[in-house]
Amino acid sequence: MTKQLSIYVYGAEQLCASCVNLPSSKETYEWLQAAIERKYPEQPFKIEYIDIFNPPEDEAKKEFANRVIEEDLFYPLVLIEDKIVGEGNPRLKTIFSEMEKYGYHSAS
Repeated sequence: MTKQLSIYVYGAEQLCASCVNLPSSKETYEWLQAAIERKYPEQPFKIEYIDIFNPPEDEAKKEFANRVIEEDLFYPLVLIEDKIVGEGNPRLKTIFSEMEKYGYHSAS
């Protein structure tokens, strides 16, 4: 059985300055969730959206949200486990490639 991956999408209501013509962070989160469910049906994963300006109480998530702000990282920022796999305009190919390192297999 494949280990359940934790995928985090860090973002904000407002678009980052370099991402003006791109979807919002929340839209990217929803799109990514649907794409992963289609690609890896019945394979466990947890995906969570985290607002960088209003993060949850979890200390690690708060710290990373603060890092996104302080280091001017592009968002939405996609994190799988502890690895950044996408910034600004995340690429499915990169995200899928990282998931496959953990044993995920494409349905098609």
